[in-house]
Amino acid sequence: MSSVSVLEGFSIGIGPSSSHTVGPMRAARRFIAALKEREVLDETAFVSTELYGSLAMTGKGHATDTAILLGLEGETPEGVDPDSIPQRVELIQNQGKLNLFGRFSVDFELLFLKGKRLPFHSNAIRFTAYDKQKKQLLRQVYYSIGGGFVLEHNEAVNPSENQERPVPFPFKTAVGLIEHCQRENKAIWEIIFENEKAMYTETQIREGISRIWKAMCDSVERGIRIEGELPGGLKVPRRAAQLYKALKDSEHKLAEDPTMVMEWVSLFSLAVNEENAAGSRIVTAPTNGSSGVIPAVLHYAQKFVPTFNEESIFIFFLTATAMLILYKENASISAAEMGCQGEIGVSASMAAAGLTAILGGTNDQIENAAEIAMEHHLGLTCDPIGGLVQIPCIERNTMGAIKAINAARLALRGTGQHAVSLDAVIRAMNETGKNMSTMYKETSEGGLALQISLTETAC
Repeated sequence: MSSVSVLEGFSIGIGPSSSHTVGPMRAARRFIAALKEREVLDETAFVSTELYGSLAMTGKGHATDTAILLGLEGETPEGVDPDSIPQRVELIQNQGKLNLFGRFSVDFELLFLKGKRLPFHSNAIRFTAYDKQKKQLLRQVYYSIGGGFVLEHNEAVNPSENQERPVPFPFKTAVGLIEHCQRENKAIWEIIFENEKAMYTETQIREGISRIWKAMCDSVERGIRIEGELPGGLKVPRRAAQLYKALKDSEHKLAEDPTMVMEWVSLFSLAVNEENAAGSRIVTAPTNGSSGVIPAVLHYAQKFVPTFNEESIFIFFLTATAMLILYKENASISAAEMGCQGEIGVSASMAAAGLTAILGGTNDQIENAAEIAMEHHLGLTCDPIGGLVQIPCIERNTMGAIKAINAARLALRGTGQHAVSLDAVIRAMNETGKNMSTMYKETSEGGLALQISLTETAC
């Protein structure tokens, strides 16, 4: 079974895309690390990068080229300074040279092979390094499988060879997870906590979750402060700052108009996703494209749930991680494979489960909440206009957050017994994703991406 940790599922990085920005940057860095390991880094004179599938189709809008250039220079999504990126890329372009690990100057090419894909996964990258005599030193293929996770080709085709970290309570299905809970008389988050302790110390887990939550809070705080237009050419204005001012001015009216709560939820989500679209620091949750749902739901709980406390944060993230494991085990969190049901749908499902847990729901109610949230995202396509994570992506996060809260509330009003199980809805999601046309899976070849022209969006 997957031993994905909460500290991996929620990784601190940069926008605008976990599969198109974070993953490719990590893949590029892994490639130059492989060159170093083989002791041919100083012989390298030229590096070729070929992008396939969705990375080729929408990579420009998702800053894939920028991410790869920085990754080849040794940067990581966690460590790169977002404010320095424009100057770094301009310098590389002006010089026509890359500095591998910041030291070894090489020539390079970066090819967007639109319409071509490799067999294993739509998000494929092929790196090739050559010496001065054009002799091939190393060629490797990497797949960016969603959420910033990356597999080298051999890891992808021989999963049994991947080293699994043993955990005390392995599970592949929701049924298996609930069976552990019943046998051990534990909540879902407690089962995940025991598994986490097989990988990290309790201090590392708690401090890691605190860092993740702080990064989410920071992205909300920046998002409600910064005004202006988002980059990319769509001329999309930031709305979070103005909405925040309006809500603060009318906060005294909340008692007479409780629906304003939904506007606060939308605000929190808008703030994060506008930061993501601007290439700022955010947390994959579980992807960048869906990074606003979980922070919005947690901020909702912090502001409107009287019993919310520090332990609530801990319980929320561990419960949400259980759901993430199920989706990664039995489907995918990559929009290039599943459409947006694999991003917003999964994040809403994770958020619904986490919120139900901190509101005192039973394990059955938590599973029910996760199922409800995904059931009503089935078939959601990924068709970003201009290949940018802006329209419909930013607003889509607000809808996902509100659906997650509604799913949690519905589940808490029931007994936890329901006609469609979480395992069944994940199977349905996987089947739907496989049967969905590729034009609706992060290629910008169909749907909204074709219905609205760049001229119309600028009006």
